[in-house]
Amino acid sequence: MTLNTDILIIGGGISGLLTAREFRLAGLDVTLIDKSQLGREASWAGGGILLPIYPWRQAEAISDLVIASLQSYPSLSRELHQSTGIDPEWQPCGMLICKNPDYESAINWCKTRVIDYQDPPSALLKDLNTLCEQPLWLPNIAQARNPRLLKSLKMYLLQNGVRFIEHADITGVDIDKQTLTAIRTNAGSFSAMQTILCAGAWTADFLRCWLPESSVQLPIQPVRGQMLLFDATPETLNLMILDGDHYLIPRRDGKILAGSTVEQAGFDKTTTAEARDKLYTFATQLLPDLLNYPVCAHWAGLRPGTPDGVPFIGFHPDVKNLSINAGHFRNGLVMGPASAKLLADLILQRTPTLNPATYALHRS
Repeated sequence: MTLNTDILIIGGGISGLLTAREFRLAGLDVTLIDKSQLGREASWAGGGILLPIYPWRQAEAISDLVIASLQSYPSLSRELHQSTGIDPEWQPCGMLICKNPDYESAINWCKTRVIDYQDPPSALLKDLNTLCEQPLWLPNIAQARNPRLLKSLKMYLLQNGVRFIEHADITGVDIDKQTLTAIRTNAGSFSAMQTILCAGAWTADFLRCWLPESSVQLPIQPVRGQMLLFDATPETLNLMILDGDHYLIPRRDGKILAGSTVEQAGFDKTTTAEARDKLYTFATQLLPDLLNYPVCAHWAGLRPGTPDGVPFIGFHPDVKNLSINAGHFRNGLVMGPASAKLLADLILQRTPTLNPATYALHRS
């Protein structure tokens, strides 16, 4: 038996969920399938900082998506909380960046992108054990608590009629005259007017497996990131801190997340003692108060890495009704709303506010 749907989305992370929301708001019938449980891969495992790490060192295409997404997060979080009763814990707690050897580039980026910045008040530095280099305080940078954001999005979409099918392993793909006619899974077959691949680190594997003769094979690969969570108490830390390559993020209940590693380990999500020791040393040296609290969790996730961190958003060149929204690397949450909107604009033939050529699968 084949289920017919307007939009079929493969992959239930933040990109898949936000893409589903865009098309449901447009009045279309939406089905989302996932090989495991929705929202349990990179989107769940990340830190939730709503700013890329040192955005002025990254491609302008990333900043374009980021700024557009940041503008939507306050209302999105409020709507999700009001609709579902689940608070995504969006909070503009601010970010302190301790070391900025490229300070002038940082300031220029903040001015160009209209991001408030200041020299940090001395009170922000008094409990930290680090050598600051031209530190920068971004008072309005926010975070969201990834698991709660995903949970609220899932509930919102269920309330609004999106169909979810979990643990759906793809067993075949039917294509006729450059049109995708069916996706076959162990949970049934699906036929859609438009199929959207939002499979994160698994996107390239899907294309290699089911479209091996395609004119495009995307350079998306898994990049492992490990995190620690300290069982601290409220008020231990009230702001996010970026120091070198690592960061601390305080949650509303007092817990403090320390992250993260960047590892080429294939699809292996195993945590390691080496990474735990490295993150623990970083966290407790930077904020010695953390020596008073135990580590209550240690996990790993697989980010969808691309060579320049710029995601692929757009139509597949060989299959008329297949499109992609994947490859966001470390910035799936912070680029998610604008990425989903851009793809919806293209498919629904609305005028996009961002240049789609920048994110196309074939780039000049």
